[in-house]
Amino acid sequence: MAALPALAQMDISQIRAANLARMEAERINGGLTQYFTANCMHQKGGGSCMVNAGPNGYLFDFLGGPPGWEVTNQPATRETRILISPDGTSIVNVEYNGAPR
Repeated sequence: MAALPALAQMDISQIRAANLARMEAERINGGLTQYFTANCMHQKGGGSCMVNAGPNGYLFDFLGGPPGWEVTNQPATRETRILISPDGTSIVNVEYNGAPR
C-alpha cells in the first residue's frame, strides 16, 4: 500500500486539531447545553477559524455563544484562541477565552 502524500497527512492533522479545539472550547465554556462554537469551527479543518498553521501547531481563533446564537443573529459572548499541536492530538495552550475582543 502506498504512503499517503504529506499534504493528505497534514489535512488529517488539521481536521483533528479543529475537532480538538472545538471540543475544548465546548468543555471550558460549559458544554453544549450552554455554549456552541461559530459555524467556521464545524467546517473541515476549522475553515476560516484556523488563523495559522506552523511548526508550533494549528492556531484557531473563533467566537461562540449560547446554542443558536448565530442562527438567531445574537452577538457572540465568548472568543477563544487556542493552539493545538502539529499532529492535532493535544492542546498546547488556550491563549484566550473571554469576552469577544
